[in-house]
Amino acid sequence: MNQPADDRVTVRFGPPEAADALLTDDPAVTSPARAVAHFRLAPALAGHRPGCTCCVPRGPVAEALGRLFLARARGEVAWFRAVAVLATPAGEAAVRAALATDQLAAARFRLADHR
Repeated sequence: MNQPADDRVTVRFGPPEAADALLTDDPAVTSPARAVAHFRLAPALAGHRPGCTCCVPRGPVAEALGRLFLARARGEVAWFRAVAVLATPAGEAAVRAALATDQLAAARFRLADHR
């Protein structure tokens, strides 16, 4: 049986050349050729993971992905099918968590099958 096509935007960890848009926790990263969305991890309370639902309604990664998707939908940036994540290990973990727990982000974006 054939799998239905997955039209969500692919999120990859790795070199920016692998994608048409960038998601990063480094505010210095810019690109004239690609759409860029920045996020900043909020300090978590002891025992809480970054962006947990009891502390933040939507995490900073989910918000950044939402801004990126909205800019694409409005035609404010070039159409993209993949996003490269340029982030610290904590930022990478936050991206994985957002795609696993934020329903709206997971409906629009998916992790690449491999690194």
